[in-house]
Parts: sequence; structure tokens; C-alpha cells
Amino acid sequence: MKTFLKSWIINTLAVLVAVRVVPGIKFTDNNFWTPFIAALVLGILNAFIRPVLMFLALPLLLVTLGLFTFVINALLLCVVSLLLNDFKVDGFWAAFWGGLVISIVSGLLNVLTGSSRSRIRIERHRRPPDSGSNGGGPVIDI
Repeated sequence: MKTFLKSWIINTLAVLVAVRVVPGIKFTDNNFWTPFIAALVLGILNAFIRPVLMFLALPLLLVTLGLFTFVINALLLCVVSLLLNDFKVDGFWAAFWGGLVISIVSGLLNVLTGSSRSRIRIERHRRPPDSGSNGGGPVIDI
């Protein structure tokens, strides 16, 4: 339950950023709960419909090296707009840029809060001792 609430709040903040940044995405009322409801509906669509769309679009995803995912995100944002009267998206390009902003913001917030599976680890290693004049220069570990 705690993970769900954290994810919901992060998605709500991402939707709020998209509404502020992307022209063409807006809330038509000043209801406090509208961003929360929009994020909840978007989360439900992402959980149940997005995997089906990703499977059906698998050939396009392979050809475009995954860039078609942005089109799927835009379509889901348009569906949220159709389902909710208080959340409006004016066209595909507004949905495209809104989906991109929501993906970036929610990804960053998930990494910063530790909610995602990915981790950032910064390590500092001591410089290797000079190997002398045998032509061995610095070692690059990959």
C-alpha cells in the first residue's frame, strides 16, 4: 500500500508538471482532486492496457528501437482525456509532449525517492600506481 501511494503521488506530481509545462494540456476546473484522479486513471491504464499495446506494437517497437513507446504514451494520455471531463488534451502533439514530460519527471522522481529498481552509485577509486616506462599507461576498466 505504501508503494502504491508513493507511486501515485509521484505520478500526480508528474501530471502537474506536464500541465504547467506543455501547452494544450489543462485542467478545466480548480478541483483539488482532479490531478490525483487523472494520475490514478493514467496509472490504471498503464498497468492494464499499456502492456497489451506494447505487445501488439512489438514490430513497430523493434523497428523504431523503442521510440514508438512515446506514441503509446501519447495515446494513453488522450484516452485519459476522453475518460475525464476535467482533464483536457488538445491533440496528439500535446499528448506526445505531455507523455514525454510525465515519463521524464516520474522517472527522475522515482530514482530520487528510491522507488525504482534502478540505482545510481558513484564510486571513487584510487589512481593506479605509475607503471614506469614499460609503456603500460593508465588502465581503463569497462
